[in-house]
Amino acid sequence: MTLKNIGMISSYSGLDKRADWLWQQTPHAFGTWKNIRIQALAEKPDFLLMYQFDFPQPTPPKSFLEKLKNRNQPPEVDIKSRFKNVPKERIIYLLREPPLEEIVGINQYNYQQAQNYCGYISGPDDLAPTPDYMPAIWYHSNTFRDLDEMPAPEKNAPCSWITSGISRTANHRQRLDFLQSLQSTGMKFDLYGRGLPNWAQKTGELSNKWYGMAPYYYNLAIENYADNNWYVSEKLWDSLLAWCLPIYYGGSAADKLLPSGSFLRLPSLDEKGIAYIQEVTSTPDAWYAAKSAIAEARQIILHELNLLNWLDKYTSQFS
Repeated sequence: MTLKNIGMISSYSGLDKRADWLWQQTPHAFGTWKNIRIQALAEKPDFLLMYQFDFPQPTPPKSFLEKLKNRNQPPEVDIKSRFKNVPKERIIYLLREPPLEEIVGINQYNYQQAQNYCGYISGPDDLAPTPDYMPAIWYHSNTFRDLDEMPAPEKNAPCSWITSGISRTANHRQRLDFLQSLQSTGMKFDLYGRGLPNWAQKTGELSNKWYGMAPYYYNLAIENYADNNWYVSEKLWDSLLAWCLPIYYGGSAADKLLPSGSFLRLPSLDEKGIAYIQEVTSTPDAWYAAKSAIAEARQIILHELNLLNWLDKYTSQFS
C-alpha cells in the first residue's frame, strides 16, 4: 500500500520548518497514521494542509516616490508558488483561531481567499464555508504509545493553570482579570506560563506541559473564546491527556465531542466561578468520580479527534 504524503504550510512562526510536525501524535514512525504520512516539508506532497495560514493582505497603491525608492526590491512572492503544484481539490484549509471581535475580519478575509485555491475550507466558526470543530492536536512531548497505554499518574497536588500573559484582545484581558481575582483570594493553585504580568504569583515557564498537569487532580482550562458551538482548543485535550479533571470554561462544542462527566463546567469568570473552583478543588473527590470518564475521553482524543485521523478520513475519498 502506498501512503499518501501530506505537506503543510502555516503562518504560525516556525511551524512549517519542523520536519517532525505532529509525529508525536501517531504510534508509527515518520508521521504515519493508517493510510497517510504527515510530511510538512515534503517537496511533492499528494495533499497540502494549510494550517492557520494567513493570506497576504493587499497593500495600498504606492506613490511614485515610493515606487522609485523600492524599485530594486524583489517582487512579492506569488502565493501559488507555496502550493507545491498540489491541485486545488487536494488542498485543505483549516483555520484554528476563533472569531474574536478583533480578528474576525482577518478570518473572513482568509476564508474568502482560500476559496480561490483550496478544495476544502473549514474553521471553528459560522463564517467558515464549512463550520466544524478543530481536529485535535496536543502539546505533550510524550509518545503516542505512552499516552495511549499509561494508567493515571500519581496525583499529589490540587490544581494548576497553564496560561499566558497575552492581552491583545478583550477576551484575553478578561482572562487575566479573572486570574488576578482568583489569586487575590489566596486559593492554592500553581500557575505556569509565559509572559505573565509582574503581579501574577507564578511558578514559572514550562518546556513540557506534562509536568504542569500530570501531578494535579484538577486543571483550569479556560478558552479565550466561549461564544459559539464550534470552538474548543488544545487546552482541554492537554488537560485530559494528563489525566486531570479539567475545570473548563468554553463553548458547547466540548459537550458534543466528549463523554459526560469527563470535565467540569466553570460557570463564569467572576465570583461565582471562583467559589466553584474553591469548592471543587478542596477535595479530590470529583476527580475520583470522573476517573473512568476521563479514561474514555482520552481514547476519543487520541484515536478519533486526532488531526491525523481526520486527515486520513478526508483523504480516503481520493483514489
